[in-house]
Amino acid sequence: MSAPPLAFGAENPSADCIADSAGGLTFDLDVPGSADAAAHWSAALVLRRRGSAPAEAPGDADEVRLPLAPSGAGRVRAVLPSTVALPEGRWDVHVACGEAAPQRLLPGLADLRSLVDRRPGPSTSPLAVRIPYATKHGNLSLRSWLRAPHAEAGDVLVEDSGITGHGSLYRVEDPGAWLAGAVVEARCRRAPELVRTAPVTADGQDFTFALSYAQLCEEWRGGLDVWDLWLRGPEGSQPVRIARILDDVADKKQIFTYPAKPYAASYAPARVSPYYTVDNDLSIKVDERPPVAAAR
Repeated sequence: MSAPPLAFGAENPSADCIADSAGGLTFDLDVPGSADAAAHWSAALVLRRRGSAPAEAPGDADEVRLPLAPSGAGRVRAVLPSTVALPEGRWDVHVACGEAAPQRLLPGLADLRSLVDRRPGPSTSPLAVRIPYATKHGNLSLRSWLRAPHAEAGDVLVEDSGITGHGSLYRVEDPGAWLAGAVVEARCRRAPELVRTAPVTADGQDFTFALSYAQLCEEWRGGLDVWDLWLRGPEGSQPVRIARILDDVADKKQIFTYPAKPYAASYAPARVSPYYTVDNDLSIKVDERPPVAAAR
């Protein structure tokens, strides 16, 4: 006789998360009810990509099911290895058992120490990054990236004449050769044909670049211009979006902030500042300087 379904009640259970340096995650959660419930064959942790419909068949690319197994003391565990492909996006975390509708999980304790200052080893396989976080509604979700090659943004300096950026290149066979002659491209969202380039100075797999305010403001005519930063390498290679994902911060836009530098553009006074997008990609915005308030 099979064990009864997991006795999850009206209140959503929580899951503790442990991250490893390779990109894997372990989920531990309590099982209300009998110990036998933890062994139910259908118990699973369900990851569902945000914006997708529930999976209609096994193997759906927008849903991943991880079996839950007893881990002692009335707890169950699911493991998401780094080798399991998880396409880029935001994944909501559920627990499911039998015919009952999956329940959203709440975030418990998170041990993400292995993600801090992560520096992946040499490999050409896609770099898997998964960061658990609490949504604005208090539920548990994951932000996933899967990139090869990957250009990791480091220090970004807002200086008098322009913006200097540092980064590291991963997931190419010979980073030093790839970076030889590489350039950073700033691509204007408003007008895709507008591209500004800056040469790269390489030191092994690390690189440095500088974009001047004059370059970014030359065609600016007021309003907001956004420039997305890409790293372009040897002929025939695909350009790589510069991003910051190798740490424990899932959403950097409100956490990593930079000052806006005033610049006397030919059209009007402007201000320029780097920022991270909602996907943790590095961009630069050029906007109008706010008027100076009159003294009272």
